[in-house]
Amino acid sequence: MRRLVVVALALGAATVARAEGPTAVDQLPKVTSSGPLSVDGGLVLALPATWETGLSTGAGVGVGYGRRFVLGARASWSTSTESSLTWTVSHQDMRLRVTGALQRAVGRGAFALRLGVGPTLVYEDRVRNQGARAGLTGSALETTALATMPAGEIEAVVSVHVGGPWLLVLSGGPSLVLSDGAWYGGWTTQLGVGWQP
Repeated sequence: MRRLVVVALALGAATVARAEGPTAVDQLPKVTSSGPLSVDGGLVLALPATWETGLSTGAGVGVGYGRRFVLGARASWSTSTESSLTWTVSHQDMRLRVTGALQRAVGRGAFALRLGVGPTLVYEDRVRNQGARAGLTGSALETTALATMPAGEIEAVVSVHVGGPWLLVLSGGPSLVLSDGAWYGGWTTQLGVGWQP
């Protein structure tokens, strides 16, 4: 019985309320930037420029200047490979864009609608499967081509300050390429980090 009383008193003493509560702490790092210059880069996922199938992966970078209306430039490189019974074809898409965006700051982040126009360079490497074993050489075995096409995108952009001058940036939207008199529709996305001094 005496042990039971001691255990009950010990449990009661352990649950005694304290007068002072926990101190409130801001869990998010402080934002130390709000200038008009921003730089970002990251992973690019897109539909290949002139193909209606597959996934082109690579990297992209961009720079912008402005608060409400942002002028900038972007560049990206991505690659994709497709195979058939006869050929293995690799495409490298290089996108160069001049951009203009309407941006609105909300809390720790910003929403923007960005239009980009400029050339897309497509480098194609086509290799005949098992051609080397068959003794093929030169253009019978492998061909390459480089083409430049006018193109553009409209992207929705979301950027969020994660601490100091650093941002998390996500963008994506439809794209359009003019090749051999025909328009090819596609899409492009980028997930990366940004820096705003």
